[in-house]
Amino acid sequence: MLRGRLLEYRSGHRRATPRRTDCCHNLRVDASEEPGLRERKKTRTRDTVRREAFRLFQLNGYAQTTIDQIAEAADVSPRTFFRYFPSKETVLISDEFTDPIIEAFLAAPAELSPVAACRHAVGKVFSTMAGEQYDYAIARQRLMYTLPEAKGALYDEYIRTIRLLTEACAKRLGLAEDDHRMRVAAGAIVGVMMATADDAPMSGAAILEALDILEGGLPQ
Repeated sequence: MLRGRLLEYRSGHRRATPRRTDCCHNLRVDASEEPGLRERKKTRTRDTVRREAFRLFQLNGYAQTTIDQIAEAADVSPRTFFRYFPSKETVLISDEFTDPIIEAFLAAPAELSPVAACRHAVGKVFSTMAGEQYDYAIARQRLMYTLPEAKGALYDEYIRTIRLLTEACAKRLGLAEDDHRMRVAAGAIVGVMMATADDAPMSGAAILEALDILEGGLPQ
């Protein structure tokens, strides 16, 4: 009888094992989804801080708005603010365009040259950006260009864009990122954007025209 009970216990124990495995499997699936959720939460927090900052800049003026006020309006701590933005002026730096343009650049048809691929990417991003989102980005850029203290942050963003575009050019062409030609090409493209902006919000049409000039070469 005892032997029979032991067999029943062992048999039941073996049957329970798959259920524990299934449970662990489900936990692994949930854990694999966590990074995506965290990234979306970070994006929402970053957007909230930026929008509240810009609202306060418009309401009280840039100089009169403090980081503590921005953090309070966004319902985050000042420490969290600095986790997303190293300074008050960097809140104004527009990345609604840069990162999507890089993604579209990488996805552009393989037969396009780097300049043509960038033109393709710029056209795609500007054409799909909603009116309110575009107006908000342009208004923030317009304020940024009026602030001398934002010049350093803007320069850093241009350097970041050159780095991202250098990496993207290397991927598209199957070359090493340290190939000097990649950085020269990226610098030329970003230089076109800098010249087009010229202390004013970026216009998609103006950038496309400037890229056409770059692709065609200088007048002889």
